[in-house]
Amino acid sequence: MKVITLPQTRLFDDPYLKPYLHLLHQRQQYANAIEKRLTNGNMNLADFSSGHEFFGLHHKEQGCVFREWAPNASAISIIGGFCNWNKEQGIPLKKGDQNVWFAEIPENVLNHGDLYRLYIRWPGGEGDRIPAYARRVVQDEVTKIFNAQVWHPQKPYVWKHPDPETRDRVALVYETHVGMAQERDGIGTYDEFRTNILPRIAENGYNTIQLMALMEHPYYGSFGYHISSFFAASSRFGTPEELKALIDEAHGYGIAVIMDLVHSHAVSNEIEGLSRFDGTPYQYFHDGPRGLHSAWHSRCFDYSKPEVLHFLLSNCRFWLDEYHIDGARFDGVTSMLYHHHGLGTVFTSYDQYFDTSVDNDALAYLALANEVIHKVKPTAITIAEDVSGMPGLAAPRKDCGSAFNYRLAMGIADCWFKLAEKVPDEKWHMGSLWHELTNRRSDEKTISYVECHDQAIVGSKTMIFQLIDAAMYTDMRISDKNAYIDRGIALHKMMRLATLATAGHGYLNFMGNEYGHPEWVDFPREGNGWSYKYAKRQWHLRDDQGLKYHYLADFDRAMLEIIGRSKTIFASKPQFVYVHEDNKILVFERADHLFLFNFDPSRSYTDYALEVSPGEYKLILDTDESKFGGQNRLSPEQTFFSHPDRIENVPRLCIKVYLPCRSAIVLQKCTPKNKT
Repeated sequence: MKVITLPQTRLFDDPYLKPYLHLLHQRQQYANAIEKRLTNGNMNLADFSSGHEFFGLHHKEQGCVFREWAPNASAISIIGGFCNWNKEQGIPLKKGDQNVWFAEIPENVLNHGDLYRLYIRWPGGEGDRIPAYARRVVQDEVTKIFNAQVWHPQKPYVWKHPDPETRDRVALVYETHVGMAQERDGIGTYDEFRTNILPRIAENGYNTIQLMALMEHPYYGSFGYHISSFFAASSRFGTPEELKALIDEAHGYGIAVIMDLVHSHAVSNEIEGLSRFDGTPYQYFHDGPRGLHSAWHSRCFDYSKPEVLHFLLSNCRFWLDEYHIDGARFDGVTSMLYHHHGLGTVFTSYDQYFDTSVDNDALAYLALANEVIHKVKPTAITIAEDVSGMPGLAAPRKDCGSAFNYRLAMGIADCWFKLAEKVPDEKWHMGSLWHELTNRRSDEKTISYVECHDQAIVGSKTMIFQLIDAAMYTDMRISDKNAYIDRGIALHKMMRLATLATAGHGYLNFMGNEYGHPEWVDFPREGNGWSYKYAKRQWHLRDDQGLKYHYLADFDRAMLEIIGRSKTIFASKPQFVYVHEDNKILVFERADHLFLFNFDPSRSYTDYALEVSPGEYKLILDTDESKFGGQNRLSPEQTFFSHPDRIENVPRLCIKVYLPCRSAIVLQKCTPKNKT
């Protein structure tokens, strides 16, 4: 009997995973086999993932060449203004090897700015299609029709700034949407974002921007998650050069730019998208019910097809090559991983990560996608959005993982909203809160957050609106006295500080929530009369010193500043120090910082004794400062000295602190370098 020796991996640290390690190894071997099949063992995967340099429209010294993969097509022609959109007078494509259609196009037939599309015939049908690899797609403002557009400016964009260094730094992610970043009704532009929003992000202390809705999507209200053209930057916001200028300027600030990469599904539109592109429902997607996402009303990719993998892997590389993107947040990973898409499923057993519901082709694709991205750009950031907790997503590929840099700690936001919505303040359980804030796998890096865009999409609320509700409309002036608003502001700050301070390796905030943007997010649609009221950001609320919103923004900046100037906090894990359920006290330390929280709604504690290591502790952040909308119950910058005392009648070395109700403080242990 042959004995198989499994590779040692950090996943061994999880004792509950040991019975499944042979299955993890099989998954690793499966991904390796697919990679070998794709590359034939004679090229690396990054070189293989260059379909965007072959397919689509490419200019030469004279004229251009066009190529498209369409196995079921019987005839294809390019139509446009040059032939008055006459399908009988277009440029015919020839069918070559491996179902690749191509045409050599003479000079001055398709010029910069011209509109075009494909007319495809197949057995039993025919129709217009936007090329799959189109790099620019625009919509006519009057007819609302989408077309591909030739984009070949005489002067290509010249990059000014080097890509930022992302290794070994805490990812402080600002999740944002160019179209809704402006304050006016309407759709914001790349230029407006670059001019008006980038400086705010840099000043606040965030070092990473996550751009939503970057790939072209026909319906604005989909929030950019029903993609039609995967290689085209959304023209709603401006030109490719204007997007490049935005990314370039972000790099000048030292800010990395990652994108929402939606490879979990595609829009079901047939003219604009990939659905029935060559007349079959199964060219890019699964055939039958498996090819339809019942909840999202979209199409599901077939990750077992080499041609589909070539398309998606090339898409990963394209954004790195063309736009100098610094990585991606992979959306809808749970939907990819399971045949049931995670719908109606509660993940309570490790068996669910290894049963027949898992799509092993999708899992292999994710590993290969990370391989491509990190081979092309070693400093790239990849983040997995997975609610199921699939082990190994953020473990290295050599350790049988999928090699994401991070996974989102999605349970933390659920915890905070459950407390805010359903549990009275005096019944918040400190031990459970600590568990939720720190419950993560030791073999993976995570990014924590109180709320992202998900929590505020139609029908829900931002956290501040959940805490304060309608009082925001009447009592947010500095002169207004409202205990309900004071409570909301206090908890808003404490939630964010606790989440950032316990975060594994990164922290995320959705645009505007740092200053308590009210209400919810909703895009123009028939149900709201096509209104932009909730598809914009009210920056004037943050900037008005007569309103209380700036308290939250100023605290957010101060909180991130502590992380930014400290090189030690995230070098170690948060360590539990003390919890008292009756008093609602939670204390933990991280490196040389001590974090103390009093969540009690009414009781303040004087001379509260806490056991510490010997030394001096300086107050460096207080949520209760008046400049953050607090009551100023503590003297700023005071120092606490450790001394012998008794805690619960046991001799201890401790400090005694005043902990006002519903507030938190951060103490830094003084060293000869930071003593003042």
